[in-house]
Amino acid sequence: MDKIFLAACRGEPTPYTPIWLNRQAGRYMPEYHQVKGDLPSLGFFKNPEKAALATLDAQRILGVDAAIMFADLLPIMEPMGLRLEYVPGQGPVFDNPIRCAKDVDQLISAPAQEATPYIADTVKNILHDLPKDIALIGFAGAPFTLASYAIEGRGSRNYVYVKKMMYEEPELWHRLMNTLVDQLASYLILQIDSGVDAVQLFDTWVGNLSISDFRLYVLPHLERLLARLKGKVPVIYFGTGNGHLLPDVAPLGFDVVALDWRTPLAQTWSSLQLNAVQGNLDPIVLCADQATIARQSAELLDSVAGRSGHIFNLGHGIIPETPVDNVKFLVDFVHEHSAR
Repeated sequence: MDKIFLAACRGEPTPYTPIWLNRQAGRYMPEYHQVKGDLPSLGFFKNPEKAALATLDAQRILGVDAAIMFADLLPIMEPMGLRLEYVPGQGPVFDNPIRCAKDVDQLISAPAQEATPYIADTVKNILHDLPKDIALIGFAGAPFTLASYAIEGRGSRNYVYVKKMMYEEPELWHRLMNTLVDQLASYLILQIDSGVDAVQLFDTWVGNLSISDFRLYVLPHLERLLARLKGKVPVIYFGTGNGHLLPDVAPLGFDVVALDWRTPLAQTWSSLQLNAVQGNLDPIVLCADQATIARQSAELLDSVAGRSGHIFNLGHGIIPETPVDNVKFLVDFVHEHSAR
């Protein structure tokens, strides 16, 4: 059975615009808390039964056209030797961040099947119960975003340690990025071999770079990672605050480029001649009334006039304060308004 999400990834006509949502399995949903229970976050991500259930619940409750494997960007770094903790009120923290050549040298590289075996089990558990017409998306953090977390040790505003390494020790920076690309390729190929239909790279922090820094310090590594994945399944690239970088991203040949809410979708799609695009409703619109949700979603859908290759999503993730009924309303509205 053909999956409408995959047809859109290929830029093919679909009977309506497919929709899925970043963080569709998340803290806004009561069922998420029921599944998580008292488990710490890291334990939740690494539990194949519970991670699969969170994934399946979100797809079933919302009626979206794709499920995304419930996981997080950072546990891939734990078997490499970084000590990861999810601190309430702070988020993820590495208490042994990478700051020097010795830290890079001590990173452990291992095949993903050995380093993160629970990922393959999670995918298999999801596929056992996922409807056959629904696509499953795997994912990982993009090399720059993972390197930034590893170097800063936590969320950052200014990326001082990251940029100091790039500028002062470029050889060390590229060595770290090469190590991450190799580990990410293994991790994503494990997901693909386990049965995911597509993968998404989350480059959450890349928008903090200038065009010249992106070209010098990030683009070659992104290109190398994509070359390892190309032709296996559709690959989606998603960054935030990175509209200025998209003219350099477009020629890389990602199957789908996901746009944040600050980037004009129809204009960017046409000007950069992208194959397919994903996005890009402001996530905070889902906290407004349903009339606002309908109006803004209609404006976005109408701006592309049913052009083949649009996957509806948010321009970032669903926030915890979002009413579940509003998310359900959005999914139903997109399906109905975009019906060809």
